[in-house]
Amino acid sequence: MKTIDFSYFIERYNAGEMNEAEKAWFYNELGGNKNLRDEVSLRQKADMVIKDHDIIQLRNKLSAIEKRRAETLSGNGNRKHMPLTRAAVFAGIILAGSLAFIGTRNLTTEEILDRFYNSYEVTANLRSAEVQVNTAYTTAMEYYDTRDYRGAAQYFSKVLPGDPKYMQSTMLYGVSAFEEKNFPAAKQSFTEVINNNDNLYLEDAHWYLALCYLKTGEKVRAVDELTYIKKSGNIYSNDARKILRRIK
Repeated sequence: MKTIDFSYFIERYNAGEMNEAEKAWFYNELGGNKNLRDEVSLRQKADMVIKDHDIIQLRNKLSAIEKRRAETLSGNGNRKHMPLTRAAVFAGIILAGSLAFIGTRNLTTEEILDRFYNSYEVTANLRSAEVQVNTAYTTAMEYYDTRDYRGAAQYFSKVLPGDPKYMQSTMLYGVSAFEEKNFPAAKQSFTEVINNNDNLYLEDAHWYLALCYLKTGEKVRAVDELTYIKKSGNIYSNDARKILRRIK
């Protein structure tokens, strides 16, 4: 039997270049091949390192340019410094005015998400504390850890029927659905977590439900959730307060 060389497909998958048929086939292969999942994860991490390296190189180049500029100005004598200082002060005034404007204007939904949203991380001590570990759960977590939320949602949906009383899988299915912009499924999951009212994910569920309402344009419900979060004193209270002051 001929062994498939997955290198080409891994590159297409990580680059987001697969069509729907290819994705369906590749998800099926990933589900039954742990070595393939590990290779996909490894290459995704390598890509992130390369991107970080490129950013560092760009910063170093900009720093070098600024250093040469400063040395040139210094060699031209003090007469050159006064106009530069006045220009810097003027630029500072403009920047301060711009920041003041930005700090008071309303934000769009996308600006709110860019500023206040961070991907949900599962702490090590919660990974299996409330869930019956099985193959579907393990696969779902592998997808989740590599930020493949479509694959994670697919496998968490297989976990849920067997573990309806455990809220971790419900919460993570909701987060995965949120990342995939499947907001109806996400809202249903977060609501289930909140209605359960006896789990470790209540604060997170309220926060994500508020973000869902923002994304779906349900401003009244979003404000209600954010107001509850602000008054609750939980880890999201400060961000909720800031959003309520800036919501459009």
